[in-house]
Amino acid sequence: MSGGKRSILVTGGAGFIGGNFVLLAVGEYRVVNLDALTYAGNPETLAAVEGHPDHRFVRGRIGERELVRRLLAEHRPRAVMNFAAETHVDRSIDGPRAFVQTNVVETLELLEAVLGYWRTLEGEEREAFRLVHVSTDEVYGALGPEGRFTEESPYRPNSPYAASKAASDHLVRAYNRTYGLPAIITNCSNNYGPYQYPEKLVPLTITRALEGSPIPVYGDGRQVRDWLYVEDHCRALMRVLEDGVPGEVYNIGGGSERTNLQTVRTICGLLDRLVPGSPHAPHESLITFVEDRPGHDRRYAIDAGKMERELGWRPRETFESGMEKTVRWYLKNREWCERVMAGKYGGERLGLGGRG
Repeated sequence: MSGGKRSILVTGGAGFIGGNFVLLAVGEYRVVNLDALTYAGNPETLAAVEGHPDHRFVRGRIGERELVRRLLAEHRPRAVMNFAAETHVDRSIDGPRAFVQTNVVETLELLEAVLGYWRTLEGEEREAFRLVHVSTDEVYGALGPEGRFTEESPYRPNSPYAASKAASDHLVRAYNRTYGLPAIITNCSNNYGPYQYPEKLVPLTITRALEGSPIPVYGDGRQVRDWLYVEDHCRALMRVLEDGVPGEVYNIGGGSERTNLQTVRTICGLLDRLVPGSPHAPHESLITFVEDRPGHDRRYAIDAGKMERELGWRPRETFESGMEKTVRWYLKNREWCERVMAGKYGGERLGLGGRG
């Protein structure tokens, strides 16, 4: 890796949000990228930085404390950006143990390694170091028809995924308060954009519509989400990395509330326009209402005012502009989706909670 630039350690940097962050950060920072390459990790996301002198990929888990310690000692990063997590709610309903293992147990191992490294730093290096822990608005539970989550909202997780992320947030906070580790927590709303694993709502809708397959919508489709374009999220995280205050929480949202049904219909309308010769148009005719997810939160919405007031960040993309960019990307990268899904995920329904 080239010299002269500051290093950062990115965990989960072959995943959806982590991968997009790496693509943004390489060149500005020397990035050491640690990822276990589970079903949601995809090295193809990183093709644009393959061989780049400012990017080094390492396969491994955040729970491998000795590996993390070795990487910290070797590269002496000025920050750790922790994206590594199991993230899919439906999978957490079917198999919660993996979520507790990665999001709680292995986060603890990461914290122990980072704390040990930070304690070896002195002077300006010690003062400048940050751990940024990337989390979700789902830790706050569900909202009624009014109001938004703020950094002061109580934690009320309703799924095994959200509970595991809440636990990891609490651990990060405790390491800041107890040991002084300069850690920052961010909680984001629903991300969408390039390189998202195809079982999530937006890419699943696109791939199903292009196939002419039924597009599943849970329940009545009126669950409300605040949609955030992934590149906007990554730019927000860069602001947190550069100027965020240790011990603080920053909520990052897109200010774009839509029901799931509205989101699916928007995608279908874009496909009608962008793929005029599609034999499956109007794509909205493929929408199929299916049994709702157990414990499905009705509404999330983020108040991102603190990010704007204190760090000068606002999303650049509207829901409409970000979604059109996203659909165009998937249309240009259909082979990427096919390769990602091959042998990993066949579009089947997850999250019915049918556990023995």
